[in-house]
Amino acid sequence: MAVKLPDSNDENCLILFEKVEKDLFSYSDSIKIKNIDQKFFKEIVIPIAVYLNSLEKTAKPFLIGLTGGQGSGKTTLSDFVQLVLKKGFKKRTTGFSIDDIYKSQDDRELLGKKIHSMCKVRGVPGTHDVDLGLKTIDSLNFATNEMITSIPVFSKLLDKHLPESEWVQYKGKPDFIFFDGWFCGAKPISEKNWSPPLNELEEKQDPDGVWSKWYNRELSGDYQELFNSFDILLMIKVPSMEHIFESRWIQEKTLEKNLTDPEMKKKIMTKEEVIHFVMHYERLTRYVLEEIPKFADIVLHRDNEFNFKRM
Repeated sequence: MAVKLPDSNDENCLILFEKVEKDLFSYSDSIKIKNIDQKFFKEIVIPIAVYLNSLEKTAKPFLIGLTGGQGSGKTTLSDFVQLVLKKGFKKRTTGFSIDDIYKSQDDRELLGKKIHSMCKVRGVPGTHDVDLGLKTIDSLNFATNEMITSIPVFSKLLDKHLPESEWVQYKGKPDFIFFDGWFCGAKPISEKNWSPPLNELEEKQDPDGVWSKWYNRELSGDYQELFNSFDILLMIKVPSMEHIFESRWIQEKTLEKNLTDPEMKKKIMTKEEVIHFVMHYERLTRYVLEEIPKFADIVLHRDNEFNFKRM
């Protein structure tokens, strides 16, 4: 059932914004997001935080899932909402992404040999170690005050997990766990009347749908256990698939701005490489854009100018 967020002009929202305004703009500067519109904080971030804070406390942390296409702003929104919960309400939060639980290159190479060569490319269902995600969430759910949970960290540029010594070490039990992923909440679809190749990549490399049907089947099982554990599913809906391509390219350029290592900068993709990469996810992304707004608890619209609006 859709959640009704508080009005941005509600007194609680106005007071909270005054309290955390400096923190929000300081953080946006630190992650190289310049000239961010104050309306985004007032109308989107603050009401979400106020709503989440109003939830009646339970024995386990609330698990908040964020979904939407690549580059739609899930992780950034998660970070801002967590900041407000921490600074404004003294809540304990942590978060990680479906990108942090990828299978290793070796495991994906084996899938490529066994199933289809495209299984080597990370991102689609079947290329994640979902059990790692579930175990991490379970550890946080049942942590004692002194217990340390190691939260995995994956480097996209290196295409591997960082050493465990560099994973996030979270002490105790949080009030909220945020988990984001571009297809969080998605469900496998029937293979009856399976659509033919949707783009040039599928036409050339998967004309018979071996790979796309494989990852559709992989979407059942552990992925559904993970997605069904969300207390709230929040979606950022963008206008079109074309917007996804552009958003992912902007994400790549932003990543480049934050890199200082010249060798790491060499791994940044060109725009043509980004377009080719995103084609791997087009089929499932179209499902996400069309179907998930029908059952997500909170749906935010993001337009072509990257402005957010509540439904």
